[in-house]
Amino acid sequence: MARRRDLTGQRERLSAATWSVLADHGLAGLTLRAVAERAGCTTGMVLHTFADKRALLVHARELLHQRTGERADAAASAAADPLSALRAVLLQAASTTEEKREEARVWIGFLAAALADPALAELHQRYNRSFVDRIRRLVAAARPDWDPAACTTTATTLVAFVEGLNTLAAVDPDTYRDEAQRTAVDAALAPVRLNAS
Repeated sequence: MARRRDLTGQRERLSAATWSVLADHGLAGLTLRAVAERAGCTTGMVLHTFADKRALLVHARELLHQRTGERADAAASAAADPLSALRAVLLQAASTTEEKREEARVWIGFLAAALADPALAELHQRYNRSFVDRIRRLVAAARPDWDPAACTTTATTLVAFVEGLNTLAAVDPDTYRDEAQRTAVDAALAPVRLNAS
């Protein structure tokens, strides 16, 4: 049992190190050596847990998907109505805090790697499509009078908008402050609100 706990703790430590190296130094800085240094271990220990840099990236992306999914579930559950749920989930996806800007930097690093790696691109597409589908369901709940095509188009537009906002906020948090992002999300939701029943 002690061995299993050690392996779990080791994986958690390496996960945190991978995440912080990718957030702080981007794709170019994500090396096995950098992760080992951040985790306070040897590169051999990193390789014992993750086969290569791709495995580190996959793990970071899976962790990001899990974190953001849990927050979106909680935000939607706490909302009073479908339109509020849509707004809350979009705001959870926006980079309105330093933690979320760190997540955006991890997402950007993964996306950069995915451009040249079909397996990483497939993983990114799967998770992104899952997010688009979540937003589509929320749009459909907020606007039951809309046809499916309008809900899909709106969801795709909103996801592209919030991911673009995240990318910009990751590099320029002064321009894209919390309140500026909230105002932008509310403006993007105006067509959904218009004549909503």
